[in-house]
Amino acid sequence: VQLVESGGGLVQPGGSLRLSCAASGVMFRLYTMGWYRQAPGKQRELVAKITNADSINDADFVKGRFTISRDNDKNTVYLQMNSLKPEDTAVYYCNAQSIVAVSRNYWGQGTQVTVSS
Repeated sequence: VQLVESGGGLVQPGGSLRLSCAASGVMFRLYTMGWYRQAPGKQRELVAKITNADSINDADFVKGRFTISRDNDKNTVYLQMNSLKPEDTAVYYCNAQSIVAVSRNYWGQGTQVTVSS
């Protein structure tokens, strides 16, 4: 199983980034896909997740700014991030959670997002 994130980088406050996570080695349609983030000195937290039925659960701090989506044909999940703030600076991780086996939970290596002027 491999989850490969891309799209991170340095952006100014108010800017946008689109993260992608390409999954391989999993039956993508049987997984809830999520984005989490971890800032220095803080615990990893949920940003947003999307089920195989496109039901979305996202954190209050991203409502109206970030949008999660998935393309089952490409085995890819996306996170469109708009109106970025310095406090969004973190390593963003992709997560895959099987809907049929709790033990099948996988993480990507993370991609750094830095929001700074």
